[in-house]
Amino acid sequence: MFRDEAGRHVILRGVNLGGDCKVPWPDGGTDRPTDFSDHRTISFIGRPFPLAEADAHLARIAHWGFNCLRLLTTWEAIEHAGPGQYDADYLDYYAEICARAGRFGLHVFVDFHQDVWSRMSGGDGAPGWVFEAVGLDFRQFHRADVAHIMQAQYDYTSPERRQESYPQMSWGGNHRLPANAVMWSLFWAGNRLTPDFRVEGVNVQDYLQQSYIGCLEQVALRVRDMPHVIGFDTLNEPGLGWLGYPMNYRHVAPDAVNPVAPRVGPALTPLEGLLLLRGMTVEAPRLLRNIETGRTEITGNVTLNRNRQPVWLPGRDCPFEAAGAYRVEGDGGIALREDYFQADATGSIDVYRDGMGPFFHRVADAVRAHRKDWLLFVEIDPFAGMSGRPLPTPLPEASVNAGHWYDVRTLFFKTFDTPVGEAQAAVRDRYVRELGVVEGLADAQPGGMPTLIGEFGIPFDLDEGAAYDAWAAGERGRDVWGPHSTALGLMYDAMDRRLLNSTLWNYTASNRNDLLIGDGWNQEDLSIFSLDQLEDPADPNSGGRAVEGFCRPYAQHAGGTIRSFVFDRDTGRFELDIDTLKGAHTIVYVPTIHYPDGVEVSIGGAAAEWEFDREAQRLTIVHGEAGPTTIRGARPSLD
Repeated sequence: MFRDEAGRHVILRGVNLGGDCKVPWPDGGTDRPTDFSDHRTISFIGRPFPLAEADAHLARIAHWGFNCLRLLTTWEAIEHAGPGQYDADYLDYYAEICARAGRFGLHVFVDFHQDVWSRMSGGDGAPGWVFEAVGLDFRQFHRADVAHIMQAQYDYTSPERRQESYPQMSWGGNHRLPANAVMWSLFWAGNRLTPDFRVEGVNVQDYLQQSYIGCLEQVALRVRDMPHVIGFDTLNEPGLGWLGYPMNYRHVAPDAVNPVAPRVGPALTPLEGLLLLRGMTVEAPRLLRNIETGRTEITGNVTLNRNRQPVWLPGRDCPFEAAGAYRVEGDGGIALREDYFQADATGSIDVYRDGMGPFFHRVADAVRAHRKDWLLFVEIDPFAGMSGRPLPTPLPEASVNAGHWYDVRTLFFKTFDTPVGEAQAAVRDRYVRELGVVEGLADAQPGGMPTLIGEFGIPFDLDEGAAYDAWAAGERGRDVWGPHSTALGLMYDAMDRRLLNSTLWNYTASNRNDLLIGDGWNQEDLSIFSLDQLEDPADPNSGGRAVEGFCRPYAQHAGGTIRSFVFDRDTGRFELDIDTLKGAHTIVYVPTIHYPDGVEVSIGGAAAEWEFDREAQRLTIVHGEAGPTTIRGARPSLD
């Protein structure tokens, strides 16, 4: 758990800011076509919002009871122009956003975000020149079928918002494709896989990691004197590449080689991925999710790179071929070392032990050279994490388990069947169990470590944007966002049950009620705020979606140690049990959206006095004695 300087138990309840920080400003969203030719000259100033709008957004976030931001940036935002060419204006802008967050009482931790490596490979994160540095021509990724890229596959002239050529939530399939696999394999294990592959005189692994960590240090230099900046995330949802797989292994179901459920996309072997990059045609099974079962299943075969397009730049060789992993024969190739991605002469290669573990220490050393007390928010591959794969040991001191969790069915199919009665309790219990798996990733760490769920949330475009149609038709009130509020409420019930810290995904200032746009990135739409809901700027809840689901009472600081907390959204009752310290203060956030007429409070156990500030939405309890204390709150009786 987290404690403040007074020894009080602190709950961090925050939000990710924001989903469109993955793309340049102002016109870099995936709702607009691009060939990425401007990748060296773009700017991220204005993400998450222009400075002129910052105070309004931050005030809204604080009003909703959040006390923490996972504030996004990317490697590309800082170093897009070229190696060592840092965007000083953007860094100054990011630091100013951090500073302003502190004025609204928000803790901040820096999230260097990525998804499937880079915008040019279907996601976000790394700058385009990184591909050039290792010898890949990202201009050929789509033509060679080595990356699944919305801007290359979506027909922007069509009125159809959902298109078969770019299925919803399909971007994650890039983890199965070689543009991603090459980069992650080199990033984690280039020293062992390709010891002779050097970029600017250093091994490719060191080159990539040094460049990335150099950007972290640029941010650290600008925020190190801000006490509310509490630390750095290591790297969002890192991929694994081909590490741990035999050259001819095909992942189509959980098995001994890979016990994790497979992602959607072509089920390529590492060897087939390497041949695609060399310009060869490959046929492989294709996996999609079954909407009935939620499982990923083979749905036929797909033929890739019919154009026979090489992806290595002219004059650049495949480093894995040069290292003796395989050789080309005729229209195909053969593996020369079946275990190439599994072991070398020094022993086995484990991506968590040998890749991520040392990397986490490297990140900690780099940022803590600028401020020693920063926390390190540690992430591994989220699919492995949700399956219980433990964090590598030992981690740096003052690390936080920052794993992610989603209701996978709701996330991928964008539908939520609102449960009632016992069914609702069953969903809540399932969420509690699944969150326990993520929390358990830290069990092997000596002395334990706190957990903060770095991401969770729901799509707001449920059922093809039914809520947007209702809103456009003039409907308002709770029913518009009924399923969303229920889903979020059940998730927060489970967070409360486990007393977890969390940062909800996400708040996107540019969000629109449009199935193409959403959060501005690959048709994701999980923002709790949208411009289309902003009808009255004077109303702090205006712009919010399903506010009643995520804005709810919780103990921000407890005058001792929290033992349990329960909130019932229907009745408005909450109960907080604390082992209190004499003279300590407890602060409970009590939102007016649930308590428009104030709150009735009763306290059992050790003596205490309380005061409620309705404008600040803050219930303060002063504990006159140490001991077990129960604080109960309810809506006032108006009889």
